[in-house]
Amino acid sequence: MNTLALGPSWLDPDYLIETFGLIGVLVIVFAESGLLIGFFLPGDSLLFTTGLLVTTGVLDTPLWLVCTLVVLSAIIGDQVGYLFGRKVGPALFKRPDSRLFKQENVEKAHEFFEKHGPKSLILARFVPIVRTFTPIIAGVSRMNYRSFITFNIIGGVLWGAGVTLLGASLGKIDFVHEHIEAILILIVLISVVPIVIEYLRARSQSKKAAAATEEGLPPAQRGRHAKR
Repeated sequence: MNTLALGPSWLDPDYLIETFGLIGVLVIVFAESGLLIGFFLPGDSLLFTTGLLVTTGVLDTPLWLVCTLVVLSAIIGDQVGYLFGRKVGPALFKRPDSRLFKQENVEKAHEFFEKHGPKSLILARFVPIVRTFTPIIAGVSRMNYRSFITFNIIGGVLWGAGVTLLGASLGKIDFVHEHIEAILILIVLISVVPIVIEYLRARSQSKKAAAATEEGLPPAQRGRHAKR
């Protein structure tokens, strides 16, 4: 099966699985779930492709075992992220930008966590970039460990096993085989939708806050405030 690389060729799920096998999938899931350097990895499309390749026999590993190992990798990855956040703490918010680290990603995950609370550990699993930083932010915020474990397990199962099983189920359909490139692109686009929605919502709230602030100013100062 040849698929269209979604970005650099080395980020193409088919290439990654063909080159590194199931071990590579597990390492990527672990890295994307809790390591700062894993935010750019193709988690959703990779798991979908893994399930599809198991169904077609390209990956000679039982589906139940693949799902179990993927879920464990996702849960352990979040665990590492949480412990890293507890250790680093506020210093993470003062860390300067670099080629792989952007303060914007930390702030976005922090807002996501503050808005959704503990359940963000489940929701963030399905949002690229945010899922990498959310367990770290949970650690920074010193979220109750028992609650973290509970939501971490639930999120790991729903995302890790869910997306893999989805790929396995759809892999039995001829239409999916014939349009695999379009399917993978669609998965990536769908996974980005929550980020776009959050961005537009934050932008709308910012405009409303600015408008409310301007209404509270004396008429003589409103124009001056708008220019700022």
